[in-house]
Amino acid sequence: MLTDDDFDPRTKRMKPRPLDMLSIDQLRTYVDDLKVEIIRVEADIAKKEKSKAAADSFFKVPTTAAD
Repeated sequence: MLTDDDFDPRTKRMKPRPLDMLSIDQLRTYVDDLKVEIIRVEADIAKKEKSKAAADSFFKVPTTAAD
């Protein structure tokens, strides 16, 4: 789980994790964790895009043909 300490307060982006002291197994675990997080984020993006598309189609103003 991410905390506020994981983010740079100026840029609001994740701080790079120091990798120097991690073993190869720890690095592989970290990569696996990142892949799981990417899948989770991509699923949330898809869900939000679907909701936005539904809202856009609901509120779409019909266009008329030019005379």
